[in-house]
Amino acid sequence: MLESIRARISDSVAGLFAHGDRPLEDTARFPGDRGLCGPGSVSWKVIGDVSAFLGGIRALLIQSAHPEVVAGVEDHSRYREDPLGRLNRTSYFVTTSTFGAMPEVESAVDRVRSAHQGVVGVSSRDRTYSASEPELAAWVHNTLTDSFLVAYRKFGLGLTAEQADRFVSEQTRVGEMLDADPLPGTAPELGEWVQSHPALAPSPGMRSAVAFLRRPPIPTPQRWGYRVLMQGAVATIPPEVRRVLEVEAKPGARRAAAALVRGLRWAMRNSPAWKASLERCGEPYDPKKFRRFTEPPR
Repeated sequence: MLESIRARISDSVAGLFAHGDRPLEDTARFPGDRGLCGPGSVSWKVIGDVSAFLGGIRALLIQSAHPEVVAGVEDHSRYREDPLGRLNRTSYFVTTSTFGAMPEVESAVDRVRSAHQGVVGVSSRDRTYSASEPELAAWVHNTLTDSFLVAYRKFGLGLTAEQADRFVSEQTRVGEMLDADPLPGTAPELGEWVQSHPALAPSPGMRSAVAFLRRPPIPTPQRWGYRVLMQGAVATIPPEVRRVLEVEAKPGARRAAAALVRGLRWAMRNSPAWKASLERCGEPYDPKKFRRFTEPPR
């Protein structure tokens, strides 16, 4: 009965990420390729954990505080019409760049570069933007890195200060491939860069994005859990950025999110991409610690 409950929870959540290409589907074609991070990296531990779900929500919230970045999303993205598709594309890139063999990493980076071509315009405060600008690429990349790190440190299994710095350093390699600049080198520097960024300001696009993230059109069975994770994400955002976003966490949000993350970790175990990467590298592992891939809908 416990395994049945475990499977239902795992399938329900993982199904949200099954609306598109599956990452690392052909990774076995590159035996011995350690990718950007490799076995023993902090990145595999952090992004392979279920706390990354909360980190992803946090990153999307914080990213919307930058008027030029959110204008690019509002003007050029179909996230309202296809929210699960966009979720899958973001998840695909993060998973592949972290766990993939180098040919897979390079292909994922090329996808992002191609998607950013033509993403240009003028923001609500009359500033021009281009998704290819190093500064805007840095905002997106650095907020992702910071959010995954914060989520794992608050709701994961713990990291030392040295491990946190290693995670930032490992993820910097991804940012360099995207031509992002600047790329802070340590966890404290990264956190300070995000919370004190001078370009942040409220905007109509930000308010629209935050409203969407509060109540995205996801299936009813996942809606309650999403709201708990959303509130947990808000609770970890620095006060300076929360003021820009015009959001506040509800009392008890961190405790509720921590309890839910623990339950999800029991049900879902670690990412199957981590398992596939260990197999590719010929590393031993305990199969009981990993969940299976969810098949994309036909």
